[in-house]
Amino acid sequence: MSNNAMSNNGFYPNGSASSQSILRTEHVTKTYTDGQVNALVDVSIDIHRGEYVSIMGPSGSGKSTLLNMLGMLDRPTSGEVFLDGQPVSRVKSLDQLRAQKIGFVFQSFYLLPVLSAEENVQVPMFEGTLPMNLRPQKAAELLAVVGLSHRVNHLPLQLSVGERQRVAIARALANDPILLLADEPTGNLDSKSADGVFELFARLHRERGMTIILITHSDDLGQRADRIIRMQDGHMHSDTRSPGVAMPIAANNGASNANGSSSGLGMLRPPRPKSILPPFAVPDHG
Repeated sequence: MSNNAMSNNGFYPNGSASSQSILRTEHVTKTYTDGQVNALVDVSIDIHRGEYVSIMGPSGSGKSTLLNMLGMLDRPTSGEVFLDGQPVSRVKSLDQLRAQKIGFVFQSFYLLPVLSAEENVQVPMFEGTLPMNLRPQKAAELLAVVGLSHRVNHLPLQLSVGERQRVAIARALANDPILLLADEPTGNLDSKSADGVFELFARLHRERGMTIILITHSDDLGQRADRIIRMQDGHMHSDTRSPGVAMPIAANNGASNANGSSSGLGMLRPPRPKSILPPFAVPDHG
């Protein structure tokens, strides 16, 4: 595969970003009328394929509200959000669009306590078309990606909190998303486990070209992203790139590998779940 060849999802495997926009907001404002609170004020950002972005700011700055808009968990009061070129306001079923395009990682892990790690990863596959006999293989591959090949049969309570979050990350990848959104993914973890999770995000970005947007209170961890957006009082206070990170490069949608076929990640494409959280899941705070 040439250095500029992309994966089958249009990502650059070396972690560089394409000039193709994957997620964009135009003058997005969110007002909560019950308290007349302007959670977001005229926010316009453009996220490109293959970018690794952290959103930081103090409590009440609007960062979580912004992530809700980017993940289509809420609609803006005014303005527009575009996902993969599609205006979200015109989408009839946001659940279906989320399931097809976005993987979510939350501060709470939402693992089913009676299911093994492998079975938890399979939950988003239940309503898809992937044959039942291939689901364990897909789940095992994803657990290997997050470094848990030796924990596939363990229940959540038999795992450390850091391992539980890794299972949740593997589950987020089960629908082969074009975008991974993480909301305070290390909020319940000790410093060592948090460091490991952030290294996993960096590796997913570096090796698989995954587009990642995360929220964190940790300035040290947030600085590891290639691009840092800081929120303050509902406004985008700054938007900077880490030293040495190039601007997004032009996409080559016709790229192919040495065999003349589009390159891939060597993984089976899983089905599309209908919801972002597994049924009956309960928050797990470790």
